[in-house]
Amino acid sequence: METTRATESPTVVEPPPGAVVPPPVVEQKRMMKVMVGIDDSDYGFYALKWALENLIKYSGARPVANQMESDMITVVHVLQPFQHFAFPAGPSAVYATTGMVESVRKAQEEAAAGLLSRALHLCKEKMIKAETLLLEGDPKDKICEAAAQMHVDLLVVGSRGLGKFKR
Repeated sequence: METTRATESPTVVEPPPGAVVPPPVVEQKRMMKVMVGIDDSDYGFYALKWALENLIKYSGARPVANQMESDMITVVHVLQPFQHFAFPAGPSAVYATTGMVESVRKAQEEAAAGLLSRALHLCKEKMIKAETLLLEGDPKDKICEAAAQMHVDLLVVGSRGLGKFKR
């Protein structure tokens, strides 16, 4: 059997004189929006570190023409509302006072501020633009709602340390 090769060069078609030629299509870089849900566990921060190392383009390592073109990460933490219902204490129930509820809320907010500050520090070390979001409610619902509202491309969360069988 004999094989032959076509060695024809591609034909370039010139537009007719006076024709309007559209500019070449330039592919625009789309910014990737990533949301990472964190809590005070090692698994939440592992998820953040993983996202920073594997998903986000480093604006410091790779020159970016405009800082707005670099990828963005949103770190979200959700405060679970304090249940101020009755606490069983022997034969009677004890209700949380308003002062106790405010004290617990303040402690939760301080702990959350520390978590988000630690997360921002990790992002700053990697020279990655980041923003934080603090919500209150059921974490799984609030994180999903925030991801939908912000139109994020990817949501990253930790595994809570559960194995394949416990999930």
